[in-house]
Amino acid sequence: MNATSLALSDDLSQIGTIVAFSLVVVSLGLLLAELRRKGKPFRAAFIWGTLATLAFAGAVFRPVHVTAKQSSLGPRVVVLVDESRRMRMRDQKGTRSDAARQAVEDLSRHFTDARLTVLGFGDGEPRPYVPERLATDRESDLLSALGALARAPGERPQSVVVVSDGRLTRPLETEPGGQIQQWASNLQIPIHTVGLVRSAPKDASLRQVRAAGAAVAHQPLRISVEVGCEGLDCSQIPVKIRELLLGEQPVVLAAGVVNAENGIGRAELEVTLDRAGSRVLEVSIEPPSGDTIAENDTRTLTFSVARERVRLLHLAGRPTYDVRALRNWLKSDESVDVVAFFILRGDFDDPGASESELALIRFPVDELFTQHLPSFDAVILQDIDAIKYKLEPHLVRLRDYVQKGGGLIMVGGPSSFAGGNYAGTPIDQVLPVEQPRQGKAFDSEEFVPAYTEAGRAAPVTRGLRTLLGNDLPLMAGTNLLGLPRSGAIVLLQHPELTVSGKPMPTLALGEAGDGRSIALGLDSTQRLAFGQLAASVQGRAYGALWDGLLGWLMRDPRYEAARVELEHECIAGEPLELVVHRLPGMAGDVDVSLEPLLPTRRTSLTQHLADNHSATLNATLPPQAAGGYAVRVSVGAAPPTRQDIACERGGSAWADSRPDNARLQAISSTSKGTFVDRDQIDQLPRTDSVKVTRERRTRPVLPAWIWALSASLLLGAHWIARRRGGLA
Repeated sequence: MNATSLALSDDLSQIGTIVAFSLVVVSLGLLLAELRRKGKPFRAAFIWGTLATLAFAGAVFRPVHVTAKQSSLGPRVVVLVDESRRMRMRDQKGTRSDAARQAVEDLSRHFTDARLTVLGFGDGEPRPYVPERLATDRESDLLSALGALARAPGERPQSVVVVSDGRLTRPLETEPGGQIQQWASNLQIPIHTVGLVRSAPKDASLRQVRAAGAAVAHQPLRISVEVGCEGLDCSQIPVKIRELLLGEQPVVLAAGVVNAENGIGRAELEVTLDRAGSRVLEVSIEPPSGDTIAENDTRTLTFSVARERVRLLHLAGRPTYDVRALRNWLKSDESVDVVAFFILRGDFDDPGASESELALIRFPVDELFTQHLPSFDAVILQDIDAIKYKLEPHLVRLRDYVQKGGGLIMVGGPSSFAGGNYAGTPIDQVLPVEQPRQGKAFDSEEFVPAYTEAGRAAPVTRGLRTLLGNDLPLMAGTNLLGLPRSGAIVLLQHPELTVSGKPMPTLALGEAGDGRSIALGLDSTQRLAFGQLAASVQGRAYGALWDGLLGWLMRDPRYEAARVELEHECIAGEPLELVVHRLPGMAGDVDVSLEPLLPTRRTSLTQHLADNHSATLNATLPPQAAGGYAVRVSVGAAPPTRQDIACERGGSAWADSRPDNARLQAISSTSKGTFVDRDQIDQLPRTDSVKVTRERRTRPVLPAWIWALSASLLLGAHWIARRRGGLA
């Protein structure tokens, strides 16, 4: 198609055109002002001057005829399809992603003549829309998608169509119009919206779970639970909070009832977490009959529990030098709150005085293990006989305490381990080493312990090795211990004694259920504080050893080999991406294992990562079911690091199943667009086609020399007319 038009100039710049036009206007204005002042004698001069000015303008502008060959292109329309995880919600007709795919097909038929670009938006920059792709984004950030369109080079779209259920992350629900206005003004195009869901499903859901303040071990924590309800009778909804433990049944921490009036209800529940570190809590409701979305009835969340002070229970059978050294060290640490009991006399000792004359406090063994045991972070048993001092009936409770997250250290001595009648008892199940059932229980020969490969690599012993290197003092004997249990790590071993042909362990670490335990078969670690070798470092080696042991037992990050983070929220059915940060100085291959917390699912998996000398490694594990998981990371020979994580079925994206068509309407209204339901797409306004010029030719109205000659002649005529009129 050819189009012909007249252009004022073909080669004059915009600034030149403005200047020339201004001069013409000023000249004509001066002529008119002079005509009014001089009157009739200036009339002829005014006419010739006006003609000369116009001829001068023609010489400057040189107007042309423009002939252009044009073609018509369909308008560019960009469709933004919501690809957040929320689109996987189901209703009677399928998922919301299915509705989005159908809407895209209807838009393609409606905008037949348009150049349609279909993009998916979610967490960040929009990407080409693939109908078969599973919607996995956590968020639906429309503002980021519009910003990317505004920044993109090339042709701007003539309109944008947003396909969503309206429950967007951005713009916010409170002021969608105000937030969208900036991007709409940048694009200067209408934003149409297509609502995928007309009405909310019948659903009771956990909208929000929030903690009031930080979680501190042994301190009450208030958790606010918000329950939403649509289309159901939600007058009394039971809500429950459980803690998921490794290898143990979940523990109910709190329960209550929510009354959801006008579609929303709240409850404040108080829980107490006794163990520090990452803890997995399951918050669930019992929905009323008719609930259509079960995935948002349960939230599984990870809480990072801090520790204000370490609370220890130290039980010793007799006040030896080693016992006194440990008690004095524990008392000197202001971050440790220690409750210590020393057995100064037994039931068969004769003190030579009546009971009324004695000031000794009775050993409250029953109260400690039946009432107060959960309040302690760890228990230290040092050279105390289980039968003689009536601990045996409570060893089942102590075992359960460890398996539910507590810590246990058994320190050597003639009345420890098998010598203290612990072999074959329930406590045997949580210690990292086996105990011989018969034969000698203690060897009194002096020896110097030797580091194992793990002992030389473990952060637990790093402080000790920094002070003394690989040297250790002479120890006055050791308990005779058996083989390490599966998963245990031996840090120190006997240089001569063996068990089944292998060096006998003297210091071993292990995990039992949700807790940790340490077996220290030495009865003279006080020699790290006193003696010739200890004097070379001012006795600091003793504190370095116990700092490491207690720090590892309490899961202090300084004594772990690595730190584990989630790349993003863990969702059931999606690959689990982990980031492993190795501590400085840690080297070797990395093994990442995953184990369910629930005892009904004991299958685990392991991934091996070769050592690439990088401080940060990425691991991708296969999709998992919803629930809690223990992630263990082993770096070289060092003891493994454990991090508990939560995987959810719907996550935060499924917390609110209601559509938000009001937000979509506000977006369209702000940008002068149109909102329609998914079955009203044919009501969206179409955009005019774009004219594209393929070839352009110009032809001057008059040759340039004619314009210049005319201006010169007319200027001369203007001068003659001024002279004849008596004007200078």
